[in-house]
Parts: sequence; structure tokens; C-alpha cells
Amino acid sequence: MAIVVERKRLSWLERTYLPQIVSGLYITLKNFFKPKVTLEYPDQYTSLPAGYRGAPTLVKDSQGREKCVSCQLCEFVCPSKAIKVVPGEISADSEYAYIEKAPSSFTIDMARCIFCGMCEEACPERAIVLQTEFSLNGLSRSELLRDKRSLYAAGGILPDKIMKWKKVKDNSELEGSH
Repeated sequence: MAIVVERKRLSWLERTYLPQIVSGLYITLKNFFKPKVTLEYPDQYTSLPAGYRGAPTLVKDSQGREKCVSCQLCEFVCPSKAIKVVPGEISADSEYAYIEKAPSSFTIDMARCIFCGMCEEACPERAIVLQTEFSLNGLSRSELLRDKRSLYAAGGILPDKIMKWKKVKDNSELEGSH
């Protein structure tokens, strides 16, 4: 059986909606004379907080060499599947032929990226870092797809100790030490 609930009858003043209109106008007038807090972006903006996680980019070492070793850990750990790494071979006649691989293609889809920072944490070479860039825009989805060249251009150089370019002892030297 349904329960019928009697509604409270509105008074004459409540039926005219005047109290609601007056309270709305009061709030509007009160806020009208407060100082403005709107920033005229991009001409002015506030400083970013410490620890801000912006767009992921690739960086080079202090001698301008790629730090990425194409381990694909960033691709595997990315929860939004925004990173795509295609490993490539280093030519046999190169002085760095002892390094297994380097990325032939590295793309990050900024439309999918959630700026979580897991790619930066997973990278063993610190080749991918989060910059403070926060204004990502484009007229199409393809403009938000960043390739290796544009990622290195945005990242620049990160001078620190790098493991990739250090020559490791030969296997014969390692076997002779036992």
C-alpha cells in the first residue's frame, strides 16, 4: 500500500519566488565588488607547485647522445597505453655497437597520457622525465601524437651519470676472474 505524504502549502510570498530572487541578487552584488581572481592566460599565470607532473619528454645526456635503451619498461607500465616504443638495432660499424638496441621509433599520445609519472619511475636510464609543460593543445588528435624528434626537442639535455654508454668488461675478462 502506498503512503501518501502531504506537501506543505506554500505561502503567498513563497509562491511569488521573491525571497529566492532577492537572495540570488544579494549573492551576485556581494561578489560583484570583490577583487577579480581571473588570470589572463597565457599572458599571466601562477607558478606551478613543487612536484608538478607535466608532459613526459625524452632527454639526452650531456654529450647529446640518446639515453633511451629501448627497454620498453615505460610502455609496459603505462596505465593508459599512451607510449609506443619500437626497438631498433645499432649498426655494427658504430663505436657503440656493444649496446644492444636504441629506439627506432618512440611516440607518446598526449591525448591519452594521464601524467601519472609511472614512465619516469620505470626508466632505468632516466631517459624519460616529466617536464613542467602543462599547456598541450592541437587542432586534431594527430597533433597531440609526439614522435621521437619532438620529444627530444621538448626534453633537451639532462646532465647526469649515464649507464648506457659505459663499455662493460668483455665476457672473457669476466670468466677469467672466477
